[in-house]
Amino acid sequence: MLRKEIADVEAKYLRKDLPDFRAGDTVRVHTKIKEGDKERIQLYEGVVIASSGGSSRAMFTVRKVSYGVGVERIFPLHSPRIDKVEVVGRGHVRRSRLYYLRGLQGKAARVQQEEGPGAASKQA
Repeated sequence: MLRKEIADVEAKYLRKDLPDFRAGDTVRVHTKIKEGDKERIQLYEGVVIASSGGSSRAMFTVRKVSYGVGVERIFPLHSPRIDKVEVVGRGHVRRSRLYYLRGLQGKAARVQQEEGPGAASKQA
């Protein structure tokens, strides 16, 4: 009984405006950052290496290399702090968790991009 009530409350906060993406896709996450009394949008672009949870508790991990150092950030999927998520490219991978990318460097750490009608194009 209690679980159903919690699920009903959480269902109100689910976002419908998010694109479909999966592990291996390159995404650009627009995050709202509050500095003092001002609020701005900060971009974080990288490869989705994992997603976990379901419903309102869903999370996804994005990895990028910044100045030669690998940086990973975990985002709650339905958070109001996320302004929008753009899919920059579709990756061709054969597993759902890409933790092996942590041990790779340079060109070996790249994910092969999909070609064809299902792939996102950079026309923005």
